[in-house]
Amino acid sequence: MNTRRPIRILPSGLQNQIAAGEVVERPASVLKELLENSLDAGATSIIASISQGGQGLISVRDNGFGVLASEMALAVTRHATSKMENMAELSRIQSFGFRGEALPSIASVSQLRMASFAAGAEEAAFIEVDRGEIKDQGLQAMRRGTLIEVRDLFANVPARLKFLKTPATETKRCRDVFFRLALTVPEVRMEMLVSGRAVYAFSPGQNLVQRLGVAWPPAVTGGLSPFSYEQGGFKVSGAIGDPQTAQGQAGRMLFYVNNRPVADKIFLRAVKDAYAGRLLSREYPQAVVFLSLPSEEVDVNVHPAKTEVRFRDESKVFSVVRRAVLSALEQARSGMTPESMGPAFETRGKNGLVKDSASTWPPLDQTEREDFFADRAAELFPRDADQESVHEAPFEALAPEVKEARVLAAFEGPVSSAALVYLGQLADTYLILKLSDNTLGLIDQHAAHERVLFDAFQKAAGRGDSQPLALPLALSLHASEAARLQELWPDLRALGFALENTNPAMLSVSEIPACLARASAMEYLRAVLSGQAKDLNDLWAMLACKSAIKAGQTLAVSEALELINAWLSCPDKDFCPHGRPVLVSWTTRDLERLFKRKP
Repeated sequence: MNTRRPIRILPSGLQNQIAAGEVVERPASVLKELLENSLDAGATSIIASISQGGQGLISVRDNGFGVLASEMALAVTRHATSKMENMAELSRIQSFGFRGEALPSIASVSQLRMASFAAGAEEAAFIEVDRGEIKDQGLQAMRRGTLIEVRDLFANVPARLKFLKTPATETKRCRDVFFRLALTVPEVRMEMLVSGRAVYAFSPGQNLVQRLGVAWPPAVTGGLSPFSYEQGGFKVSGAIGDPQTAQGQAGRMLFYVNNRPVADKIFLRAVKDAYAGRLLSREYPQAVVFLSLPSEEVDVNVHPAKTEVRFRDESKVFSVVRRAVLSALEQARSGMTPESMGPAFETRGKNGLVKDSASTWPPLDQTEREDFFADRAAELFPRDADQESVHEAPFEALAPEVKEARVLAAFEGPVSSAALVYLGQLADTYLILKLSDNTLGLIDQHAAHERVLFDAFQKAAGRGDSQPLALPLALSLHASEAARLQELWPDLRALGFALENTNPAMLSVSEIPACLARASAMEYLRAVLSGQAKDLNDLWAMLACKSAIKAGQTLAVSEALELINAWLSCPDKDFCPHGRPVLVSWTTRDLERLFKRKP
């Protein structure tokens, strides 16, 4: 039975633990707070070290202006800070956070030791705090700057400790935090060690793509395009990836507001919208986007960890970010910006034109309209010099009964009752069919072949058919690729790769899947190790994509019929492994509407 208890002020230690629940969720949260303190202290060199996923030790050393001995105790006291003095400063805060909020919260759930030789001081000082209680403080010898060590995190809070993931997972989260912050300060030297081993080393003066290259493999960074865009007091800059290197997860989409890392759905929607028509529904591009805007346009204090923000005008933020990314994509593709193409080309999507919902554009005149669709046709249906050549008698020259016989012969067996008629190939990419219900169908030959190969790989799972190479492939490995290789090693072996990795920076491949050519195998491994696949199904899908016939490839009639027959026997034939449709069709009624034969 509940009984009434008097209202009272909680003990300071319990207050700090409650506050810790807001800003100290896991080891990565602690590392983030300590790194931000170092940056706010003007550090130009920072070294971070963790062990046991951060639960055993988190250490951050910097060369910033430090903490005076007389202020050590205040630094671990709640609501004490050097970063602001009044409400006006709170609304336009430029620092990452408040030292007086983070340190006491961290110290309440760990053993914390801080030592600092402050600018202007004659000697260094230290303070030790155990679970919120100051245990010792005094003077010590050290070089200029600050060193903070956090040990046994959450050891006194078992309920929090049991929610931590494995050390490997917590380590990855710490590395992600460090990496994201390193991108905001290219002038700062930043190094990170995990269990004594260096994992990141960022040099001062690197540009954004160079910093990304410390953690991302060359297969990804080689396709990045830096950009900068300004509109109405808002500035958007960063780097975007080639749609061809898109991946199945959003882990390489990083967003910043006034140099602060944030997780924001407005950014995600804006970037995805800019890539519309360039990606499959389940793909995500690489995108690092920095938004700079006046402080009065954004509230950074809506979340204790400041990973979320609130914008005064969300629609404006969405529009500016989308236009910036779209401009960068167009410039990367053609060397032209949307502005240089005129307002009607500001955004492109379905049918090539999508108008901005917040604006209206003048209609295209007849000449502009003809030029636009001529350009789009040239993109969609490129003609090669030898496009008119054929490998056998043109299918169109055959008598109708011969065409019918050839198609029905190909469909004997599981589809002997189907009355399908193959009518030819369009743009060396689409197979034209008269379907059994008298409708017109187009098959994307690449998507159909992907589905056929994917199903074949699934059926042959574990068999690992391979072909030996006379000369083994040799691949130099980026650190991120080497780590990814260890994760995917069993799956790659199951696909038919024979691998040797005696040197962490080099991979030797002596056998490859039977379905792959040597050059395709190299390309496939680079794509897989760069992070474009996350599991075995993704590996099969990528392998199918690399092995399948391509758009723009001429097929003999016999080849087209064999492909159609194989595709019809697939259990999930409607879509390719990436989710794109294989077949689109039009009924007689659809065609009549297109030709305006009926109202």
